[in-house]
Amino acid sequence: MNRPFIFCHMLTSADGRIHGNYMHTPELKDAEDVFYDLAFGRYAFYRPGGWICGRVTAEDMFTEGRKLRLDETAPVPEGDYINPSLYADCYFIALDSRGVIGWDKDFVKIRGEELPIIEILTEQASNAYKSYLRKLGISYIICGRETVHYDTLLEKLKMDFDIDTIMLGGGGVLNWSFIQRGLCDEVSLVMAPVADGNQHAASVFETSDRFSKPQAVAFQLLTAEVRQGSTVWLRYSVNNRLVL
Repeated sequence: MNRPFIFCHMLTSADGRIHGNYMHTPELKDAEDVFYDLAFGRYAFYRPGGWICGRVTAEDMFTEGRKLRLDETAPVPEGDYINPSLYADCYFIALDSRGVIGWDKDFVKIRGEELPIIEILTEQASNAYKSYLRKLGISYIICGRETVHYDTLLEKLKMDFDIDTIMLGGGGVLNWSFIQRGLCDEVSLVMAPVADGNQHAASVFETSDRFSKPQAVAFQLLTAEVRQGSTVWLRYSVNNRLVL
């Protein structure tokens, strides 16, 4: 399959959590700087053409669960919608199979940089929602009937948007679904020197009855570096073979 290079890049606590009370501690600040600089900084190590997230992560980060009132009578042409005026070096890609994220503009802002939004939909998304995206100028691509077809998704991102490198950035269920499909080439963990012991908080990788199974996948350590504020950066290649 002709697809982009995909790396999972996550900011975590020392106990592998991606949410929790530790996020409000001063120890997280240096780790956040390392995380963003590696992907988006002036001398970024990765510099992806797209950052892909699941619906819950996108809502948590940008829309706070905003609900929409849609025009159910709006006519919409068949197929994908690609806004040609929003070409960018990097896009924010949201997996939103049914079409519910309440965007109010056509971009998200990451540390001062505006990333145009691409919505990933299935045929379950309503015409009303697709019409809403068109009015905002948000591009969308249809990638499956009821669930997202990952091969179609990656082929379209590469062919239609010229994206060669994708940053896989959560949540844990989305991360693991890519890992188990053999679609993640590298894992990058930026570990803050803090933990809160919250056993109910989301972790870097999580299974879902619908999307993935708890079968082990092996990694190979590439580099381990200590960065500012006792932050640790770990890079792994993914051994795209299930460990039974």
